[in-house]
Amino acid sequence: MASVTEQLSAAVNQNAGMSREGMLERAFARLFHGLVYAQIWEDPVVDMEALQIQPEDNIVCIASGGCNVLSYLTANPASITAVDLSPAHVMLNKLKLATVQNVPDHATLFAMLGRGDQPSNVAHFDTYVAPHLDDQARTYWNARNLTGRRKRILARGLYRHGLLGRFIGIIHLVAKLARVDFAPLLASRSLAEQTAFFENQIVPLYQSRLVRFLARRRASLFGLGIPPAQYDKLAADAGGDIVAVLQERTRKLFCDFPIADNYFAWQAAYRGYQPVKTPSAPPYLAPENFAAVRANAARVTVLNRSLTDLLAQHPTRSKQCYVLLDAQDWMNDDQLNALWDEITRTAAPGARVIFRTGGKDDILPGRVDQRTLSRWVYQADASAKGLREDRSAIYGGFHLYHFKG
Repeated sequence: MASVTEQLSAAVNQNAGMSREGMLERAFARLFHGLVYAQIWEDPVVDMEALQIQPEDNIVCIASGGCNVLSYLTANPASITAVDLSPAHVMLNKLKLATVQNVPDHATLFAMLGRGDQPSNVAHFDTYVAPHLDDQARTYWNARNLTGRRKRILARGLYRHGLLGRFIGIIHLVAKLARVDFAPLLASRSLAEQTAFFENQIVPLYQSRLVRFLARRRASLFGLGIPPAQYDKLAADAGGDIVAVLQERTRKLFCDFPIADNYFAWQAAYRGYQPVKTPSAPPYLAPENFAAVRANAARVTVLNRSLTDLLAQHPTRSKQCYVLLDAQDWMNDDQLNALWDEITRTAAPGARVIFRTGGKDDILPGRVDQRTLSRWVYQADASAKGLREDRSAIYGGFHLYHFKG
């Protein structure tokens, strides 16, 4: 079996190494060895509605920042196996799982994984979490940086770390230079107020020379976790104009959902979750879900490997739900077919697959062998509904397939 580094390179690198595209791909792959997402940017509420998770369901998914893995536990599945090619994402998922299982109460959980910036989180980590991590994860989280400090991002703004966290920080710097203040957006009491803020503050920002210059460089969007191949799919939705695509998706993020209920918009505009008594946050952080998530957390397994290789080692008809995030946007046809061969082999009758795409269109027809794809039924209405209701607003398409058997 290929090493994780080789698998990550294979997932991203589609062009010759010395070509311009090839060098961009290899630079992007290198970034994924570190932390990219402290929070996943797919809406777990949309996921769970599409998947209709049942107590007997065994879920396989890509881990990313772990919020959705933990949130699926509120639906009481039989098991969740989460995989990721980024070692840092695996370590983050292990940290979140150990925290959910071992802190004494919801207040401590929210301080550590909701606020993620409290000085007391260091002591809470040492007392409640570190003793329950495996040796590899404990070593990772106890590592010291170049200044001699231990890697305790829980006390220094969890959601301001990672590639995406730093990227959002740069956006805030650009916005500050343009004298954009997000406070009125976060205080909005209606969609009309949110829309007025967007039109008066954000649209001019997108029209600025600096933003247009930066957005049209593929490497500039690495901070969003967008590889070169996905960049092209995004731009294609607006005839090659990436700025128009980004502006429209920012409009949806800030204008289509009440700001008090959209923690994705808070992450973009505040760099954290809403700091009030009953904040909008992923389902696993809701007080009413604390007991269920804690009770079910032992059902999660997190592995540093590819989804295709994982499924190859599992029995036929053994899985009911598959969550692919946007990983297929990175794949060539051979990789897509290898994945769907394993999904189809391991799928139980009635199994469900969800995934997102940077562009609007479903990428499977014409690429996945028709003999395989014909065993699945595309759920057009549910897919359109999922896209419409996804509060993260970052993707062009949400797609749901049901297995015919």
